[in-house]
Amino acid sequence: MKVLAIEKEIEGITWSTENDMLENEALQVYQLYLSGYLREIYFNEQHCAVLILECESIDKANELLSSLPLVIKNMIKFELMQLNPYTGYERILVKKHPVNE
Repeated sequence: MKVLAIEKEIEGITWSTENDMLENEALQVYQLYLSGYLREIYFNEQHCAVLILECESIDKANELLSSLPLVIKNMIKFELMQLNPYTGYERILVKKHPVNE
């Protein structure tokens, strides 16, 4: 299952004093990537992380993200949602029906 995770920063954090914590976060994120769970990662226009994970469940994705140093320190949290395959093509494809002879 694909899971979309969007970072939400906790207000009041002074990021300029958190270089060591940010380095530890990057290392842990890299480990998630190497494990095969993290498939893609981006920053949005607010510089919040947007991740695509491949997990067996939302609970597993939540477990993995909860192990990140910034989440443990309550500096960020994630909004998670399951991504399902797009089925909209069915609206434009002609369905074949058996011909009665």
